[in-house]
Amino acid sequence: MPLANDASRRPTAARKVLPGSGGLAIFRRGRIGQGPATATVTIRIGGVPYGVGAPLLAGLDSDPAATLVQAPPTRLIEQLRADQLDAALVSSVEAVRLPGYTVAAGLGIACKQEIRSVRAFRRRGVPIRSVALDESSATSVALLRILLAKRFAGELAGAVSFTPIAPTRTPDALPHDLVLLIGDHGLAAAPGDREVWDMGRLWTGWTGLPFVFALWLLRPGADASRVLPVLHAARARGRALGPVDGTHGAAHYDLDADDVRGVHRFWAEARELGLATAPDPRFVSPTIPAPR
Repeated sequence: MPLANDASRRPTAARKVLPGSGGLAIFRRGRIGQGPATATVTIRIGGVPYGVGAPLLAGLDSDPAATLVQAPPTRLIEQLRADQLDAALVSSVEAVRLPGYTVAAGLGIACKQEIRSVRAFRRRGVPIRSVALDESSATSVALLRILLAKRFAGELAGAVSFTPIAPTRTPDALPHDLVLLIGDHGLAAAPGDREVWDMGRLWTGWTGLPFVFALWLLRPGADASRVLPVLHAARARGRALGPVDGTHGAAHYDLDADDVRGVHRFWAEARELGLATAPDPRFVSPTIPAPR
């Protein structure tokens, strides 16, 4: 996919919410003024519209090298697959659902224990027959399915039904035995009388490994030498923001070797349950160019 072209003169940042887009927002760098226009090639980058993504997106809405598109992870995946984005901060399971992606090394959304922004709310005293899913994050849905199959199999009542729902902050008002919520709704939801499952804590307690919810994925053929410096510059700005994500330090954004082991374990579990089929992708850094 060719990179986006913005004809310009004096840089300004503009935000546009597309009609019928479900809140998808595009931040463009353009130039205004009179006289001949000068074309500027920008990198199209997708990011999540949640507070938990802010430490990785800082300043991208005004970076002259980038056009930032903000949407839920599942929407960003659609655009990444269609070559409409060069890179996107998306659910980590997407990396093993289609071959050809590369992963920006060292960056992501992960937790060592709890995550706080991805929680499931269980009705007390009954086996699990029905599950309501906020499907904004494919990784969170895959993680829940893995945990139900591997850790809570004895607490399921036969065939379990899975139903997509709109995000809510009152899960106890729903009829389902288990309700999965993510992002700002996951953080702010009132449990009522329900038991709260922190999905990060359940994974780390089961495996002893961190969990990586989101990664920067580069589309096949994207120029890593141009994309990665932009992503790492955004992270550098994000470090200066302090605790702005609402998780009170539960989430971290600079991935280490344990995080990488955790995501490889998650990918293996997902393939075992038929939730993914592609091999593990290659991690690339600004000093290790992607293969051409």
